[in-house]
Amino acid sequence: MNDATSQNNTDKAKAKMKFSAVYADPSKSSVRKYRDLYYGNTSIGRVIWMELIVMLTGGIQGAFGLWIRSKLYPSLFAECGRGVIFGKNITIRHSNKIHIGDNVVLDDNCVVDAKGETNKGITIGSNVFIGRNTIVYCKNGDMEIKDKVSISPDCTIMSANRLTICEGVMIGGYTYMLSGGEYDYSDRETGFYEKCSMPSKGELVIGRNCWIGASATVLDAASVGENSVIGACSLVNKPIPPNSLAYGIPAKVVKNI
Repeated sequence: MNDATSQNNTDKAKAKMKFSAVYADPSKSSVRKYRDLYYGNTSIGRVIWMELIVMLTGGIQGAFGLWIRSKLYPSLFAECGRGVIFGKNITIRHSNKIHIGDNVVLDDNCVVDAKGETNKGITIGSNVFIGRNTIVYCKNGDMEIKDKVSISPDCTIMSANRLTICEGVMIGGYTYMLSGGEYDYSDRETGFYEKCSMPSKGELVIGRNCWIGASATVLDAASVGENSVIGACSLVNKPIPPNSLAYGIPAKVVKNI
């Protein structure tokens, strides 16, 4: 398969997973549309089982809620390790493509969404913390969050290509990371509502032992080298070399560390 054909297939898969495309298809029933958006290629029996678990236990507060979810929620995923803590009111989509290691915390109200038709989904390593209200999601992309990563509350981490967060990374609150998913504003024949994203500029990688300051934005292919620090409120739109302190809009290296 050549690159043009592969990209075309990827674009079609992304288009099918857009919320507007799923719910505008007149050939599908409301139930089918809901299954496509939340569960993907999953049997109706498993959908009913997952719906019951979430409905009956997802909003229970306190120690009992944490305990009952620790017993039932692991069955929702392709793989789930030991000692995983599930906060209340978390949203899990396309869970058959989500792999979770040991001692992971998914805090209250977070979203983990591996949607896509041709992607592998989301892999979360061990000893990972995903903070309250944080959204980790795919648009037919793949994501790997390796061991000992801490993602603070209210972040958005999105992959329409491939995004890797390596070991020991700290991510401050309200940070936004985007791998793929940017739109072609030069195409004026198609409105942004109907557009698929442009081809990605490349994989986004946050190297091991990095600290990303609060409210930073890291764009497509703007990878960050290991042992680096990105200042708060910075816009990273190109690669940052290892062992660097960088900040600003756009972020620039100001010091070697």
